[in-house]
Amino acid sequence: MDEIPLILLFLVLAFLIVLSGFFSGSETALISLNRYRLRHLAKIGHTGARRASRLLKRTDRLIGLILLGNNFVNILASSIATIIALRLMGEAGIAVATGLLTLVILIFAEVTPKTLAALHPERFAFPATYVLEPLLKLLYPVVWAISLITKGLMRLFRIPVETSSIQALSAEELRTVVNEAGAMIPRRHQRMLVSILDMEKINVEDIMVPRNEVAGIDLEEEWSEIRKHLFDSQHTRLPVYRGSIDNIVGIVHARNILRLFLEHNLTREHFMEAIQEPYFIPEGTPLNTQLLNFQRERRRIGLVVDEYGDFLGLVTLEDILEEIVGEFTTDPSQLVRDVHPQSDGSYLVDGGISIRSLNRMLKLELPTDGPNTISGLIVEYLETIPEPGTSLRIAGYPIEIIQTSSNTVKTVRIYPNLRQESTEEEIH
Repeated sequence: MDEIPLILLFLVLAFLIVLSGFFSGSETALISLNRYRLRHLAKIGHTGARRASRLLKRTDRLIGLILLGNNFVNILASSIATIIALRLMGEAGIAVATGLLTLVILIFAEVTPKTLAALHPERFAFPATYVLEPLLKLLYPVVWAISLITKGLMRLFRIPVETSSIQALSAEELRTVVNEAGAMIPRRHQRMLVSILDMEKINVEDIMVPRNEVAGIDLEEEWSEIRKHLFDSQHTRLPVYRGSIDNIVGIVHARNILRLFLEHNLTREHFMEAIQEPYFIPEGTPLNTQLLNFQRERRRIGLVVDEYGDFLGLVTLEDILEEIVGEFTTDPSQLVRDVHPQSDGSYLVDGGISIRSLNRMLKLELPTDGPNTISGLIVEYLETIPEPGTSLRIAGYPIEIIQTSSNTVKTVRIYPNLRQESTEEEIH
């Protein structure tokens, strides 16, 4: 070693520090890669992503290779630094070399490359694979032996050694990923994706049309009245019952009635033949399940019943799809009938409107995990039927009771623009 020029030793030492930084940064970059983006890039043919995917399939061998290379160059750098110190300062230089080399490796071979790799993992990891993959093949016997000994020690202490290249995401984790996607996914698409994930938390009774609002055809009426209801109805499918809405016998499609009318065959007998068998849905059915049921049964409308078979309401395929994409049909009569905008920025709202519909119409955030209607929500909070003029605040929104009956709240006034962030409900 005495014959080797000092300048050459310094160059070798600098090269070893660079190698140490390379191994340290490569480890951080490869571990920091977004696994889902990596799979996407590999799928579309990105060479660096494919190499990285192959390396990450056996994380134990990859880490073994990186640590083998890192420790080798660090130990060799320490030996060369000791030789340089002995030649420059004698034995007293060993301590100086140890301190300086520790500082240099910490700054230039650990903290700096790892920080850069964590900030820009793809820029660091993909080029590094061109070195690491052939190096792994070259040193495979040594890496394999190290991995075997490591697994043996882990089994000795009963630590699971199964590895997985990618972990599955739960629904909550996927919801977080979607919400944090930022500009990568348009905000409207984010809402749609989150709505799909939320479907398992929403039941059919949360979005159904309640039985008191269901328009149908009573077979006990005169034929002239039935014809009038058929032609005046704004709905394409109507339940048909005898005497009471609780005694539903089927569903009639307006398209079939129109065909009979055009063929001049619209008689009571032909009308009865056009009635389809009703499709009943148990209450508590999640929307994601019911969407699949509609698809399997080739249905677009269902009648929600409780455990005793009593009719509760009506739900359609369009109602479920609107939970995903928002309102995609135009029904101005619904807004005019249930929600009346006022000049002061408030809204007069029918007490029977569903909270979910009201939230969509007015962009509110009223709670949807309890009663289905705004009337039910108010009665639940007050635990009584309020008097007109009563004011309260729910989810921060000021609400004034305008009209009530003996058993329900008929009309309320809501002030969306005066919302205050508060967890406590105020009642006046």
